[in-house]
This record gives sequence, structure tokens and C-alpha cells, in this order.
Amino acid sequence: MNTLPRHTSRMASTPQPATPVADFEKSLDELEQLVQKMEKGDLSLDESLAAYERGVALYRQCRGALEQAELRVKLLGDPADPDSAQPFEPDAF
Repeated sequence: MNTLPRHTSRMASTPQPATPVADFEKSLDELEQLVQKMEKGDLSLDESLAAYERGVALYRQCRGALEQAELRVKLLGDPADPDSAQPFEPDAF
């Protein structure tokens, strides 16, 4: 018998959207794993090409996330001038 209120169980089953930091870390981890596989030299040519293409896509995602983080830091402004802060609107990848 389920003792949780009905609305709580629905909330628990709804996945939360990943944060940009989590997305970056996941992409970076996958990219590192791809590099390790490719460095071993055990992949076929087709597998190597697919891994390379995926690696390029992951690299671009990571670079974009870092660029947005840098922009966000810049928009926060100079700590000596709190009025220089601006709102941040993230770009879609």
C-alpha cells in the first residue's frame, strides 16, 4: 500500500531538467571516454569515424557551455560596482 500522497509520487517520477553544469560535465565525461577508446586503437574505421563525429559534437557542446558561462560571469559585472550587473539570458544550443 502506497502511503505517499498522490501528488508527491507524480512529482518524484517527473524528471528534472538537467542544469547546464550537469550537461557540460556529462558531455565532457563522454568525450574523455571516447578519446580513451580511440587511443586504444581497437575500433574499426567505421567506429573510429563515428566516435570522431560524436567527439566533435561533444566538443562543440562543451565549448558553447563554457562560452555561456564566461558571458554570464562578465554580465555579473565588476564586484566593486554592483550596479554593473546585467540579467543573463542563455542561448539555446
